[in-house]
Amino acid sequence: MSMNISATMKAAVMTEPRRIVTEERPIPELNDDEVLVKVMAVGVCGSDVHYYEHGRIGDAAVEYPMILGHECAGEVVAAGKSVSRVSPGDRVAIEPQTTCGRCPACKSGKYNLCPEVVFFATPPIDGAFAQYVKAREDFLFPIPDHLSYEEASLVEPFSVGIHAANRTGLKPGNTVAIMGMGPVGLLAVVAAKAYGASRIYVTDLEPVRLEAAKKLGATHAINVREQDAVETIKTLNGGLGVDVAWETAGNPKALQSALLSLRRGGKLAIVGLPIQAEIPLNVHFMTNHEVDIYGVFRYADTYPAGIEILASGIADVNSLITDRYPLERTQEAMDRALHNKSGSLKVIVYPNG
Repeated sequence: MSMNISATMKAAVMTEPRRIVTEERPIPELNDDEVLVKVMAVGVCGSDVHYYEHGRIGDAAVEYPMILGHECAGEVVAAGKSVSRVSPGDRVAIEPQTTCGRCPACKSGKYNLCPEVVFFATPPIDGAFAQYVKAREDFLFPIPDHLSYEEASLVEPFSVGIHAANRTGLKPGNTVAIMGMGPVGLLAVVAAKAYGASRIYVTDLEPVRLEAAKKLGATHAINVREQDAVETIKTLNGGLGVDVAWETAGNPKALQSALLSLRRGGKLAIVGLPIQAEIPLNVHFMTNHEVDIYGVFRYADTYPAGIEILASGIADVNSLITDRYPLERTQEAMDRALHNKSGSLKVIVYPNG
């Protein structure tokens, strides 16, 4: 099953730090259970920017040349002979990973922890800044006609917020603090709203991000250049800490503030990945308040809910898209995301025009 496609495609290839060129690459060949997708929109993620700038994240080092990009959606154009869930012409969001399905993590439903996971744009795996990608059929999810490809690409970062909500058991009526209003933090606001949080406190340094958070559903926005996050949250929350706090910026001070903003018995999710592996935290506070701490690594089984929530129109996530670039200008897109944090929210690349 396939549409008429050529043997080669254009791809934006990173050849060294801060250098991306457009090359011709072979169209990926499909196994029986795989699907070829014409990529229509790819969001630039913070991890893409980090690989672009530094060439590594922790132990993961780029092997040049490499294709970045993993927040993606597109149209099915070909399918392997055993594929039954999707057909050419279907519009899909792509969960950008493949897991083994056999290990203890996969069998327990925590497939994001699969030691054999293959994840787009994580060295040495190429990503989605290309006209076509292939994916196993069980990691493709049809999207309704009224959900744009751009919105569908946002299901990937949105999934991180859904996973944080699931991990911390966020319930209707809970109060939540979210530290860091990058794209993941902003979409975490939407997740908190969808899960019924009564008050959503957000913090950041940039006014444009705080304004965006309020448009998406944050009830209180705190500029940490002007106010102390912990004191302000407790004052606004009747002198109490919040039920749940998520740190989404990968910033040591933000993580410390997230912890200290909790009520007794509160729950902390560490979502952001800081440069340094070790950060001082107040152990006395953790024990005296009997705080639960959750690590958040990507997500598992979030795409159906993510698509349904975004398709419901609960928030205008299109307002997050501030910059748009064709594939040939992917390097400009990366530079924009790297250098314009005070103005850009989500940068989108369009591999097929």
